[in-house]
Amino acid sequence: MAQIPLRQVRAVIAVCEEGSFTRAAERENATQSGISQHVAAVERTLGVKLFERTAGGVTPTPAGLRYYKRCVEAVGTLEQAAEEARSLGGQVTGELRIGLMPTFTRAVLAPVLEDFVPRCPEVRLHIVEGYSGLLTEMVLDDELDFAVVPAFEGTIGLKSRLLVRDREMLISGPKRGLPELKAVRLADIEPLKIVIPGPDNIRRRNLDTYFQSHGVAVAAMLEMDAMIATLEFVARSDWVTVLPSVISVNDIGGGELIVNPIAEPELSAEFVVIQPTRRVLSTQARLFLERFEQEVAHIHDVWDKAIGRKTMLRQRRA
Repeated sequence: MAQIPLRQVRAVIAVCEEGSFTRAAERENATQSGISQHVAAVERTLGVKLFERTAGGVTPTPAGLRYYKRCVEAVGTLEQAAEEARSLGGQVTGELRIGLMPTFTRAVLAPVLEDFVPRCPEVRLHIVEGYSGLLTEMVLDDELDFAVVPAFEGTIGLKSRLLVRDREMLISGPKRGLPELKAVRLADIEPLKIVIPGPDNIRRRNLDTYFQSHGVAVAAMLEMDAMIATLEFVARSDWVTVLPSVISVNDIGGGELIVNPIAEPELSAEFVVIQPTRRVLSTQARLFLERFEQEVAHIHDVWDKAIGRKTMLRQRRA
């Protein structure tokens, strides 16, 4: 059987992921006619139609989608082999572009950098803070090596794996008068004046579902996709917000913000690492993620001890 050149395989991958010959050509630094010719050549070699062409773009046929998935696996294997060969050189070098939500930049990032930067001084590190929509688009556009975002349904061109399942916490200021670290039911918080993300945020949908499913009556709602402003407003007022435990660990015992675990039932959020389907993680990316996951696990240990210690003190007083 005739061999299909790698440039033709990459053209098929690009068209499938971009849904357009024009965008695929831009991505591959090629002409639209060149990409179209590559795809047509693959279709002739295979004897099967890979894409349905319409005025609105192109979509893969069932055969095209299956071929795309196999091609991505094959290209990934080649990139993995190249990365393993480079890693045998010993020193970790190169560029590393990471996207993180404010959930992780506030408490997780600094300890990771404190360890990672001295260990990998030759790595050119670039970190972007943003919310899930922006970071996902940047990964799809190959502007980031990976990003950490809330779990979602999935998109062609992206692969993901679970990073952490994190417990959500109620965050309030001293004016609200809640006892620190005591488990609370959101349905019992009256009046519930809450700052929440905007409707395009994945976490917002989870919160709305939780409110509706568990009889949580919201007296007032303020939409804000600005983490620092949210925390400062909550600290100064009797409003509250709901955030994952990893962002609030440094607030334990601080006095400016009061943190309470949400109970009956607990509320959790899942976060995933996303990266382009066609790429493998570099050595520097894997080292960063390993240290990142260690720090998240450490934060969970801190929370387990803090909540457990508070529970034991209440039991003794009772």
